[in-house]
Amino acid sequence: MEAIILKFDIFFSICQTPVDGSVPSERQMFLNFFDQLELADELGFGTAWVAETHLSCQIQKGNPGAVVPDFQGEIGLNTDILQVAHKAMARTRRIHLGSAIRNIICNGGPIAHAEAIRTFLTLHGLEENQDRELHIGFASGRFPFSNSAYGITPRNAVEQAVWPILKGRIFQEATEIFLRLMKGETLSSDQITHRGRIRPSDFRNLSDWDRVIQAAGADIDVVEIPSFYDFHTVGVIPFEAPLEHLTLTVGTADPVVHDLANQIMPVRVFNLSITPPKDLENLHERMRRIYHKDGGDWQRSYMPRTVLCFINDDPGASIEENRDRAKATAQRAAENYWRAIEGTLDPMKVSKATENALLGTPQDVLEQIQERFHPEDRLMLWFDFNNHDSSDVMRAMKVFMEKVAPNV
Repeated sequence: MEAIILKFDIFFSICQTPVDGSVPSERQMFLNFFDQLELADELGFGTAWVAETHLSCQIQKGNPGAVVPDFQGEIGLNTDILQVAHKAMARTRRIHLGSAIRNIICNGGPIAHAEAIRTFLTLHGLEENQDRELHIGFASGRFPFSNSAYGITPRNAVEQAVWPILKGRIFQEATEIFLRLMKGETLSSDQITHRGRIRPSDFRNLSDWDRVIQAAGADIDVVEIPSFYDFHTVGVIPFEAPLEHLTLTVGTADPVVHDLANQIMPVRVFNLSITPPKDLENLHERMRRIYHKDGGDWQRSYMPRTVLCFINDDPGASIEENRDRAKATAQRAAENYWRAIEGTLDPMKVSKATENALLGTPQDVLEQIQERFHPEDRLMLWFDFNNHDSSDVMRAMKVFMEKVAPNV
């Protein structure tokens, strides 16, 4: 088989949820993270992608319409990659830092995020011989409660009826504001493309328009929604932020956002390892056509792909025992996760999670990589999934980079 060369990144969830009855303190969760990050740096992982979460999942469970009512603990503890990155880069030598994924809707919205990132880049650029990058993965957030606290929520019955479409349009506007300000433009809300006109054809199911008609109290064929963004001309500072240390990656499957973003700046895209191969190749082909010219030619490695990794190499166990232990760990982790997120155990989702994970002995994992991935892919390996045993996580990281990575 032809040798392949992939790029290996690592993903950290910092997820504080019960695992086998254990829930580490917030302090211990962060200490574990920094221990694992320092090892990742020593082992040669390219970028450490850190999950970013906003507002307590536990507290939101007491509100009407709680989105994860059965989840115990916090889905993630990192609320700001910029603060984490300053400390992380001071404790490491080579590894880049990235957000997976920063919500540009909450915490002041796209203007505030553009200014905060430009400030980080300015301070980062003061360091001599500093060539490490900040990878900002951005999106609109996974859970509505993170945004509604900042006013991004339906303002009336009509907006409630069109919200499945409108929330995507809001992110499109936010993306334009964020990127144009990141690029260094000055602009007002009058200068962005307003996307509040919504028609029946925007819905997958035309019958959904009946709810819009009911909310409007009239037989209409279009609604005009005022923008959520209204501001006079602004310019974010520092104006001289060194953008050469910044890489942007968007976390959405919306092709409109991909196109829009790359009309402004080079913006890459996240993808999951479970994406069907045909869909993945179509996306790569699209990105080759639309990727902003300032970023050069599109590369497959510009699309980080998240993949769970359960690797076992106990020298005192047989190959079959190591294989069985890795499979059992993966099964238990997937079951705990889906039960926590949805309150029930979905065998199909558990099956998909384990089937698409890298699991088994080092040789098993090597063969799975060779079978599933292109030589130029970038894998974002997730070792801490449903695992608070930091020594075990670090052992798996080390086994992978010492016994798998050198052979691919």
